[in-house]
Amino acid sequence: MNHQVNIKSIKLNNSNPIVLIAGPCVIESREMILAVADSIKKVAVKYNIPFIFKSSYKKANRTSLKGFQSIGMDESLKILQEVQKQFEVPILTDIHTEEEAKTVGPIIDVLQIPAFLCRQTELLQAAGKFGKSVNIKKGQFLSPKDISFAIEKVEATGNKNILCTERGSSFGYNNLVVDMRGLEIMKSTGYPVIIDASHSVQLPGGMNGESGGESDYIFTIARSAIAVGVAGIFVETHPDPSKALSDAACQLPLEKLPRLIEQVVKIDSLVKKEKW
Repeated sequence: MNHQVNIKSIKLNNSNPIVLIAGPCVIESREMILAVADSIKKVAVKYNIPFIFKSSYKKANRTSLKGFQSIGMDESLKILQEVQKQFEVPILTDIHTEEEAKTVGPIIDVLQIPAFLCRQTELLQAAGKFGKSVNIKKGQFLSPKDISFAIEKVEATGNKNILCTERGSSFGYNNLVVDMRGLEIMKSTGYPVIIDASHSVQLPGGMNGESGGESDYIFTIARSAIAVGVAGIFVETHPDPSKALSDAACQLPLEKLPRLIEQVVKIDSLVKKEKW
């Protein structure tokens, strides 16, 4: 089974050309978000890769209390809607509670379930009830085969517009590892699989109250996963990661995005052409 999920004009399955999900980790300002969306859209057009814009209106899961969360939910959602309209791209963002699902569901194209919340039955079902696409991040604590149980919770609402995303598994303290076998196991669900090349290089809580990361390995993770044959790539990117208000250490510098996309599009084309 190779189930296809349609998000506006974009068709995602594990055999189609890859889709790009990209944007800054969190909304920091209107000006920054519009500028980044414009840059990514130009890259997507140049390399003919379908594009879904991603940014969080709120970061509810912070290592410490002092971590940045949001400029405000209402303002952030207005900015996402502006991107949606101005650049004619679908929008993906996280939800954390059933109440947030009710607020965000009517206006966002893809509702994302954060990794740490991927077993929350009521949240999954609240997201599923809108009929919009639901992207389930596989928890760092979850085996690849167990993503099927999260999928079942969304399916129970009658919604089969489901994506599942690999973002690394806990490997001791403050470290993650991506097992490429897990991508094949997740593909066996029949649903489109996405590789999150940014959070896979995160070092959770590894910087005394903040999460670190090894962004130099984003290219390594991305190229390897695309060679397996997946539906899309998820990349958080920022004009100046050193000044990012969230996940600074594992966001890709925006200037490097064209080179990454050029490489993964070539690998994806080869893999799917040869049906490896």
